[in-house]
Amino acid sequence: MKLATWNVNSLAVRLPQVLDWLAVNPVDALCLQELKLPDDKFPLQALQEAGYGHCAVFGQKTYNGVAIVSRLPLRDVAKNIQGFADEQSRVIAATLDTPRGALRLVNGYFVNGQAPGTDKFAYKMQWLAGLRHWLAGELAASPGLVLVGDFNITFDDRDTYDPEGLRETIHHTSEERAQFQALLELGLVDAFRLFEQPEKSYSWWDYREFAFRRNRGLRIDHILVSQPLKPHVKSCLIDKLPRKNERPSDHVPVVVELD
Repeated sequence: MKLATWNVNSLAVRLPQVLDWLAVNPVDALCLQELKLPDDKFPLQALQEAGYGHCAVFGQKTYNGVAIVSRLPLRDVAKNIQGFADEQSRVIAATLDTPRGALRLVNGYFVNGQAPGTDKFAYKMQWLAGLRHWLAGELAASPGLVLVGDFNITFDDRDTYDPEGLRETIHHTSEERAQFQALLELGLVDAFRLFEQPEKSYSWWDYREFAFRRNRGLRIDHILVSQPLKPHVKSCLIDKLPRKNERPSDHVPVVVELD
């Protein structure tokens, strides 16, 4: 079974690229972030025709928005963080019934945070705390859980092109990384780091200053698996090819394979 996450930075703009990627990479479920469109504009028919007949969508006009598109049926769909009031469409979760049993898939577009010391950074810290408390309950109910998405956090210095120059800036602060560590302490594992990976492996590059060409990127798109799933992780990789497309997203897909 293959699962993928991709911040497409506008599904209306990037839909042809998503369909092309799925044709070459027929994953079982793809989690999308930054749809930037409301539910009634979601391209359901195009995805169904591509073989993804089951879609859970939580859209929002202009900003945010998340979705799970799947070959397998989705049940028990939940939107946003239970117990945390939020006007933003940032989290969607669903259960997939696989040959090995139920798998809970949680897809999140984490708060960016703007800069330390701002109201948006305080919101990010509150949001992350709310996510952690909610996930603890999700894990208790569904031991086979996968958390994916655009985390907007680098976990350590390997995840950034300039560890010293960017230290304690947004995506690199001690507070954000502590929140990431707290998620792992719930019983989650970074699937990408289960394997030997090339140095300077990133999932996001700024559109400016030829960042992709110079590989000045960040790894901020992550896949975390619960401990019961850890022995079943066969691979986890970042697919950089879509970043070479015309009018690409600034993020690329991350894919995990479970046996």
